[in-house]
This record gives sequence, C-alpha cells and structure tokens, in this order.
Amino acid sequence: MRIYGMLGSGNCYKPRLLMALLGRPFEHIETSSRDGATRKPEYLAKNANGKVPLLELDDGRFVAESNAILLYLGEGTPYVPVDAYDRALVHQWLFFEQYSHEPYVAVLRSLRVYPERVHLATPERIASLIEGGNKALGVMEAQLTRTKWLAGDMPTVADIALFAYTQDAELAGYDLKSFPRVAGWLELVRSLKGFKGMDWQPALDF
Repeated sequence: MRIYGMLGSGNCYKPRLLMALLGRPFEHIETSSRDGATRKPEYLAKNANGKVPLLELDDGRFVAESNAILLYLGEGTPYVPVDAYDRALVHQWLFFEQYSHEPYVAVLRSLRVYPERVHLATPERIASLIEGGNKALGVMEAQLTRTKWLAGDMPTVADIALFAYTQDAELAGYDLKSFPRVAGWLELVRSLKGFKGMDWQPALDF
C-alpha cells in the first residue's frame, strides 16, 4: 500500500503511526499541499478533493480523509473495537477530533509552524483559537480522569487521531500543565510498542 502525505502534517501522521504500531509495510509518497503537488492533474485524478493524506490500496483503489483511513487500516485489529457501542465511542472521538479539536489546536499549530501563515495570526484569532483548543483539551482531560484511553481501557484509532496534533499543543501555545491527564496520556501513546515520531520515514525501515 501507499500513503501520499506530508511528513510534517499531523493528519498525514495518523495513518503512518497506525501502520507503525501494526508493523505493516507501506510506501510513503511525499506529497505537499504547500508546493502545489496536490493540485496537479495526476494527483486530482486520485483524489478530486486535492488533499492529503490519501491511501492507495494494493488493488489501486483509494481512501481519502485521515480518520476514514484509520478506520480502514484498523479494521480487524484491536485498534477498532468489534462491539457496536465501543465502535460508536471511537467514532464519537474521531468526529470530536475533526470538529472540536483540529480546527483549534491544529490551526494554531499551523500558524506557528508555517512562515507563510504567520500574518494570519492576529491577536483576536490567537485568543479565539486558544479558547477553543482549551475547551477541547478540557473535554479530553475529563474523559482521561475516567478511562485510561479515550475510548476505554485499550488504545484505539481515537487515541491515534487525537495524539497527532495534541502532541504539539505546547508548540502551538497551549499550556498542558493545566491538563495533566492529557500530558500523561501523550506519554502513554509514546510508550506503545512500535511507536514512531512524526518525522519517521517508513521507506527507510521497511
């Protein structure tokens, strides 16, 4: 299988991290939205939405959207529960990540990381992103006082999805001292067998 994506992107890191944890080989195809690669006709023929990550299966079919890719790759593994209710909880956190977490934590990170976006970091926008991100981190903190992992007692794709950008929350400007359970959970994810950091280049290992 192939994963098209950017090594520095949290969304693109999600499926690469899951593959590392599962010990499954794949090819990483560096494809950046910053240099126009995702808008070229040959890439749009693969994903008309012109975004990364994108998973290419062995038979030539494609799956887009990072959390959909996680669900596909995690099928049949402990990272996607069999029980319907447990699966629903995982889906709940995946939707939470996209609608209540990523729009704040990931966006603020991007304003810090990418020089071409610095001019968008007005004081008003920073304040709004900090407020929204703190709310999302607070929801995670509350859950992690009740369960070891976000969706229960075992790690799932929900943890992988939310780890990707939460790991850079302090870089973005959030104070994780206010969220000790979240900080502890980050270390728990890092302790998983097979864990790889965001800059991992799988083609060099497999």
